[in-house]
Amino acid sequence: MMRAWILPILLVFCGSVLAAGPVFSGTPGTAAAVLLVFVLLAGVNSPLIFPRSIGALEAQRRSAADGRPVVFWRPGCKYCFRLRIRLGRSARRLHWVDIWRDPAGAAAVRAANDGNETVPTVIVAGQPHTNPDPAWVREQLARSA
Repeated sequence: MMRAWILPILLVFCGSVLAAGPVFSGTPGTAAAVLLVFVLLAGVNSPLIFPRSIGALEAQRRSAADGRPVVFWRPGCKYCFRLRIRLGRSARRLHWVDIWRDPAGAAAVRAANDGNETVPTVIVAGQPHTNPDPAWVREQLARSA
């Protein structure tokens, strides 16, 4: 759990340190802008922007029942973020597994990617697809509905 928050915490800390300079030099507006940028970066890289993660076994069970794809992801991954943003509201209909929180999820990704933890890895009908196009994932989701 804590591993997922290291990057966001580090970004807020760095932003605070960088914002301290303008505060002491008398330009609080600049300091506020710098801090805001770093807080936004922290939010984007935090687990908060993604739908709630479930375990790999539970995701596979749910996927077998409803036919929806399973997405294996990790916080801080720009490709996972791109997928999440491009899917928009339909992303909530997918089953999301954070590989940093679920060892079984990490093992499933390594098995699908020759031992590498390459994310996002999307499992559709038992077939893994590494870093797929978001439009393709949306299409797969529409087929499962």
